Amino acid sequence: MNEIASNNSIISQKIAAILALTLGVMSVFAGSKVLLDIDNKAYNVLIWLVTYNVIFGAISIIAAFYIWKNRSTAKYLSLFILTMHFSVFMYLKFLSSTVASESIKAMLFRTSVWILIVVLSLVIPKYLSKQIK
Repeated sequence: MNEIASNNSIISQKIAAILALTLGVMSVFAGSKVLLDIDNKAYNVLIWLVTYNVIFGAISIIAAFYIWKNRSTAKYLSLFILTMHFSVFMYLKFLSSTVASESIKAMLFRTSVWILIVVLSLVIPKYLSKQIK
């Protein structure tokens, strides 16, 4: 039972790292195209939001590495990213009058994926570590 729980914890963290890396690369790639004026959107683009997405895409790539390597820094970085995405989502949804619905949906997606990443990389391994003891 202990070996199975340990293996499941490792698998859970690896899946979380792959999700973080994928989302990070997608954010950097898509946002950079907009910032470099390679991709023009048919809706109102908030440059600060695109810049935020590129920066946090890069931070997500770093977090993916830390999650993969099971570093303690991954916990704080993952919770920071989730908190920031959730805060920006709440701002866009309830306080911003100039944001496109596509931007709100994209931030909801990022927030949801980061909830999943936190569950896979922090909650499940913590639960499984109790099973090992």
